[in-house]
Amino acid sequence: MQVIHANLARPNAHLTGFLHFPDENAHQTTLPAIIIVPGGSYTHIPTGQAETLAMAFAGHGYQAFYLEYTLLGDQQPLGLAPVLDLGAAVALLRQNATDWHIDPDQITPAGFSVGGHIVALYNDYWHDKVAPELKLPAADLKPASVILGYPVINPQLGFPKDADTLATWSKTPADLAADTHVNANNRPTFIWVTADDPIVPVQNSLAYATALANAEIEQEVHIFQHGPHGLALANAQTAWKPDANQPHAAHWLTLALEWLANNRQA
Repeated sequence: MQVIHANLARPNAHLTGFLHFPDENAHQTTLPAIIIVPGGSYTHIPTGQAETLAMAFAGHGYQAFYLEYTLLGDQQPLGLAPVLDLGAAVALLRQNATDWHIDPDQITPAGFSVGGHIVALYNDYWHDKVAPELKLPAADLKPASVILGYPVINPQLGFPKDADTLATWSKTPADLAADTHVNANNRPTFIWVTADDPIVPVQNSLAYATALANAEIEQEVHIFQHGPHGLALANAQTAWKPDANQPHAAHWLTLALEWLANNRQA
């Protein structure tokens, strides 16, 4: 496996990738790609967890990456800077699809917590906002699908907890309400969350799922009964406290992989 580090055409964004070497005996010459967009409350990037998530997908035949994006320590208000960072990452994968043995039509961003916020907004905006801002054709930025794990969706639905923090995110918080910007360009979406998440209420995922349903966007939603915020793989490998080892919620990865495979075959 080859590890790559790439600076993006964005001042505060960096991409790390874990690439499989081609298997000359395999029928498949290119692989699907996943871009992990980790959480961290827009204040930090938990790179260890991001790498673990990326490697989990790499172990299932994905060219796997994780994105380090613009944080509040880089600029305030943050605005859509992290969303544009993700757009630059998707474009970079397409530009290097041949060298990196990526199927350019099978690039899936997967966001967790505020990383899910970034991915949900990207799902809304890739066509009409991100493409013009990056001065790239929308086709270069189109994701095959998106995965959202315990995502922040709308700042009015319980996270962040105070107006002062939200003011550091945006001067126009309505732009950050991902459920209100779903449109016909949104891509198939997989959402997983726990019903009793104490940090980012489940209402966030429900609001986005409802908006997708109203727009007739393909989706699959899993609401697990119990688990704290920040579960990642929801197993002993990523458990940040004993209660974060949740074998039932850990099924999300198998479910997501099956969903991605079904979408590729459709």
